[in-house]
Amino acid sequence: MNNFTNDSIQITFSQPNLDLFQIADSGQCFRMIPLESEKNGDTKEIPGFSVICSGRYCELYQKGEKITLLCMPQDETFWKNYLDIDTDYGTIIASVDPSDKYLLKAADFGKGIRILRQDLWEMIITFIISQQKAIPQIRQAVEDLCRSYGTATVNFRNHTYYSFPDPYQLSRASLEELKKHRLGYRAKYIYQVCQDAAGKHMDLDALKSMPYRQAMDYLMQFYGIGEKVANCICLFGLHHVNAFPVDTWIKKILMKEYWQDAYKDLPKNRLYTTMVHDHFSMYEGCAGVMQQYIFFYERRGNMSHLF
Repeated sequence: MNNFTNDSIQITFSQPNLDLFQIADSGQCFRMIPLESEKNGDTKEIPGFSVICSGRYCELYQKGEKITLLCMPQDETFWKNYLDIDTDYGTIIASVDPSDKYLLKAADFGKGIRILRQDLWEMIITFIISQQKAIPQIRQAVEDLCRSYGTATVNFRNHTYYSFPDPYQLSRASLEELKKHRLGYRAKYIYQVCQDAAGKHMDLDALKSMPYRQAMDYLMQFYGIGEKVANCICLFGLHHVNAFPVDTWIKKILMKEYWQDAYKDLPKNRLYTTMVHDHFSMYEGCAGVMQQYIFFYERRGNMSHLF
């Protein structure tokens, strides 16, 4: 077990277009957890979030545009980079085509979402798990793997947390052991990918240096990684912001908001790719951000609260 001292630091900074609540509920991160709620009359307030990434722990709080970060002194730069604070999301929102009324509404509604800079290996396993699973189930499965195979560390509040297990830690789990974590058919995918990564058949360092299209082709060589999962890994694990994952939510949006009669004769295996190209290829360098806006808006646009 690793041990921290209690010598944490508190940094407060202003950041427009950053909403911790929206990010935590956007479906891209699963270890950004609301801190214990405190009752305030008949309502519950979420004071902030704990976040674990790359073996590090922090707490994030927000009031308006003011973000307060509690972390170890050596991790300040890491967490600011994690939040992607150097990217101007205001410019991205301003680039939305004025004729696309749906995307305008979605970008305004989800304007606090950012594409976090997360750990590649964690994203590979997480989005293999994500297939046909709801967000709370994904979050629980990820936490189970961390507690079973990750490294225990004491944080600055003297609480124990668990890192996401690296390829070598996770590769020691048998297929039968993985099945016990409610992974279903995904267990065999995770088992094989762990063996590939631990045995260097999957070269994570090389993957980090690949351009988007090459990374997609490379990822889809591996058992259990199809186009949607590979796009999620590229967007959330490699920060290829041209990646545009297409899941059931996005398919629903495309058919509802972007359908044209010209698409009726397209074969099914080309339909959604063509629709994404026609309506989102103009957003070079930020198409994945637009994907997050419409995904979040479709899921949460008619709800009064998150969590």
